[in-house]
Amino acid sequence: MLAIVKSTALHGLDGQVVQVEVDVSNGLPCFDLVGLPDPAVREARDRVRAALKNSGFEYPLGRITVNLAPADIRKEGPLYDLPIAAGILAATGQLDADVLGRYVFIGELSLNGALRRVTGVLPNVLAAREQGCREVIVPLENAREAALVQGMKIYPVGSLEQLNNFLRGTEEIAPYWADPGDLLAASGQGGEEPDLADVKGHAAAKRALEVAAAGGHNVLMIGSPGSGKTMLARRLPGILPDLAFEEALEVTKIHSLAGMLTPEQPLVTRRPFRAPHHTASAVSLVGGGRYPRPGEISLAHRGVLFLDELPEYPRDVLESLRQPLEDRVVTISRVNAAVTYPASIVLIAAMNPCPCGYHGDSAQNCTCTPYQVQRYLNRISGPLLDRIDLHLEVPRLDYRELNDSARGETSAAVKKRVNQAWAIQQERFGSAAWNAQMTPAQVRKYCSLTKEAKMLLQTAFRQLNLSNRAHDRILMTARTIADLDGGGVISAAHLAEAIQYRSVRIK
Repeated sequence: MLAIVKSTALHGLDGQVVQVEVDVSNGLPCFDLVGLPDPAVREARDRVRAALKNSGFEYPLGRITVNLAPADIRKEGPLYDLPIAAGILAATGQLDADVLGRYVFIGELSLNGALRRVTGVLPNVLAAREQGCREVIVPLENAREAALVQGMKIYPVGSLEQLNNFLRGTEEIAPYWADPGDLLAASGQGGEEPDLADVKGHAAAKRALEVAAAGGHNVLMIGSPGSGKTMLARRLPGILPDLAFEEALEVTKIHSLAGMLTPEQPLVTRRPFRAPHHTASAVSLVGGGRYPRPGEISLAHRGVLFLDELPEYPRDVLESLRQPLEDRVVTISRVNAAVTYPASIVLIAAMNPCPCGYHGDSAQNCTCTPYQVQRYLNRISGPLLDRIDLHLEVPRLDYRELNDSARGETSAAVKKRVNQAWAIQQERFGSAAWNAQMTPAQVRKYCSLTKEAKMLLQTAFRQLNLSNRAHDRILMTARTIADLDGGGVISAAHLAEAIQYRSVRIK
């Protein structure tokens, strides 16, 4: 007999419904699995056999052929265990094949017949909805994640025996429902965000972080060891606007595919903060592998990517950042596949001014030669620096500033101003876009300058030898500063502050 069961397959973050065709016929006992399965899928034959026997079902002693159609799409992961087992039960008459046609099946089987959670459930269920399916059977531990997809009936199942009872009508399973608003409002992952008020001094750096948060601008901080660069960077997520549900769903899809979600926290409710070590490879940062997976840039989507000790990263890793910072997506091309992952990030980079770290320091002498300093700075290419809007010097604090008992402005107060500027941008663009993402046409349309500002920009363009990209990025930054000031035309004061952030000489 032939039975057809529906499941899903992913290609990057996109997916489609897969037909799991199971044929059981007379012949020598064997199990053939075709349709471009990966090793985890091929191992399903052993898990399914043991799970069926240990759950009290009859395993057919004949020729079993399983085809995962369409056969030209690679199938990955153990999520096909459940649809294969259901197909065998239907093909042998132990389940009604007509009833199975209503559902999409996703789940891994243990040898005793229990269902285990799988990764990538959210993008798989979204793919099922896009293909017109409305009912999905998933493992219990994946139910909250799957229920994030609106308009779907999610049936959580704990074992093959429970699935059999449900499909036969002897046991009722209520569709799982989760309120996305409640999940989004939950305090969620970990404790409170680090507060900007904990940072002593550094008023100029705090102002720059406020501008970066309001407009989504990239930042480079330069200072001697221990001056507070990392402390400042870790407080940026706390002043970014809260994630909207649509944004949270985008981020959660990527983290689901990477297997980073937990049953207790199925929705990413805070903007990500990723801080890879400087020994990270280009593949781990950008993504890739034989079968492409998202890297740190995509895992930081809608959040912050922090690169400490920037010149210590390999040159190929730094240069791989150029295209994602410009296009806000990562395209990974391999022989087996080419996939695109989103990469809308705020890059925060930190570096020392020289190899020893004390070039220009007020308290300790530098031991580096001019050649060593220049060679160290040359590890960062001009095109990469051009894509970073705010260049900051973070000087060492003196004793008086360090021991000042006065508490600085809190992240909540700064975030209030950021949200006001964010609301202006939402009204301007009509979508979840930052000023830093403006196209050249949008720069010309929205970055109107006063007469004095135009003259100032002309002077800066000549004296600082700015590129065309730097010219536009100064305008984007000035637009954000003007938005923090209530919106309207960009004045000379707004533009002067934006130019100041490009005036730090690095090369």
